[in-house]
Amino acid sequence: MATAAHPVAPPSKVRDTFDSTLRSAKATVAMRETLRLAFDSFCANKVRFLLTMLGMVIGSASIILVVTLGLTGKQYALNLIASIGPSMIEMQFNGGSVAGPDNVATPDFMTREDEAAVREQVPGIAASSPMLEYHDTISLGNGITKEAMLLGVSPQYKDVRNLELVAGRFFDDQDALQHAQVAVIVEEFARDLYGSSAAAVGHTISVRGIPFTVIGVFKMRIDTFGQSEINEHTLLIPYPVARYFTGTDNVKEIFFSMKDPKEVPSAARKILAVIRSRHRATSSYTAFTMTQVLSVMARIADMLTLVLGGAAAITLVVSGVGIMNSMLANVGSRIKEIGIRKALGATSREIRLQFLTEAVFLSLSGGLIGTILGLALPFSVRFLTTFKIPISGWSAVIALATSVVVGVVFGTLPANRAAQLDPVATLKYE
Repeated sequence: MATAAHPVAPPSKVRDTFDSTLRSAKATVAMRETLRLAFDSFCANKVRFLLTMLGMVIGSASIILVVTLGLTGKQYALNLIASIGPSMIEMQFNGGSVAGPDNVATPDFMTREDEAAVREQVPGIAASSPMLEYHDTISLGNGITKEAMLLGVSPQYKDVRNLELVAGRFFDDQDALQHAQVAVIVEEFARDLYGSSAAAVGHTISVRGIPFTVIGVFKMRIDTFGQSEINEHTLLIPYPVARYFTGTDNVKEIFFSMKDPKEVPSAARKILAVIRSRHRATSSYTAFTMTQVLSVMARIADMLTLVLGGAAAITLVVSGVGIMNSMLANVGSRIKEIGIRKALGATSREIRLQFLTEAVFLSLSGGLIGTILGLALPFSVRFLTTFKIPISGWSAVIALATSVVVGVVFGTLPANRAAQLDPVATLKYE
C-alpha cells in the first residue's frame, strides 16, 4: 500500500529560518557580552561609580519620601475636615420671599414641616436638626452680663455636627419634650465665664429673665476659624425653648446626617429637590456638604505633592549630569580598549550599546537602592508604630522609570563619542 509523503519545506524557507535563528543567537550573545562588560567596568571602578550613583540614590529616595509626606499630609488634613461631619448635609436659606397679610413680603424660610417631609421622602437619613439663631445679652448674676448667641437645636444636633462633650451631658429628647431650661455652652465661653469646663456645669445663666442651667460643655473637634454657625460665645438650648425668644418655627438652616457617607452627594440633591418643591420657585436654597470641601482639599494636596515631587526629581537630573561626566571620563580612560574591540570586529553600534548600558546600569542601580531606602522608612514606621502612613507604589515606579530615562539621556553623549572614535587612532593612543 502506498504511504502519504510528508511535505518538504522549500530550501529558501529553511535558509530564512536558519538565518533568523542565527541572528537571534548573535543578538543574545551580544547583549550578554555587553552586560558582562558593563558589570566588569563597574567592578574595576567601584569607588568612582559608587560616588556617581550616590546622586541617583538621594534623588530616588527623595521622590518617594516627598510623595509619602504629601500623602500623609493629605490624609491628615482630610481626616481633620472629615471630623466636622463627613455625613452632614446643611440646608441653607439664601433668599426669596412670600406675600403675607396686607401683601407684606416675608422671607421664605424653611420650617419644621420641611424637615419632616425630607425625612419621610429621602431614605438613609440617620439624624436631623433644625436651628434657630438668637442673639441677646445674658446675665450671670451680681450685675455681670455678656453678649451671647443662642442656638435652638434638637438633641440630634450633637451627632449631626459631630460635637465633642468636654464636661457634663447634652440635653436629650425628654428635655426637649418638657421644654427644660437647660443649656450646653461652648468650651471657650465656659473658660471665659467660670475658669474651666468642669466648673461651668451646674451654674445658672439668665436670658431675658429666664434662668438656664448649664448641664454640659462642648467643643468642635477641629478649629473652623470662624467658618461655622458656632462661635466662641455660643449656648445650645432645646429647640422648643428657643421658640420662646424667636416666636416662630421658621429656620434658616436644617442639618441632616446620612447613615452612609457615600450617599451624601445623591442625598443632598434629593433633599434640595424636596425643599424647593415646598417653596416658591424664586426662593433660593443651598445644600452644603463636607464632600465638596474634601474634594477641593484633595485636589490641592495632590497638586502640592506633584510640585514637591517635581522639585525632588530635579535632583535626578543633576545626578544625570554627574553620570555623563563620569562616563566621559570612563571613555577617555578606555580609548585603547575601544580600539582593540573595533580591531576585533566590534561595530560602532555595539560600542555605543556597551557604554549606554553602563550608563543605564549606573543610574538604575542608584535608583533601585534609593527606592529601597525611600520605602524602608515609611514601612518601618507602619510596622513599628501605630501610624498608618500611606505608601504609594507609583512613586517607586516613577523613581525607577526616571532613573532609566536619566541613564539613557545622559549616557547618549558619552556612548556616541566612544562609538565615533577612529580605530586606527585609538590603537596608537598612549
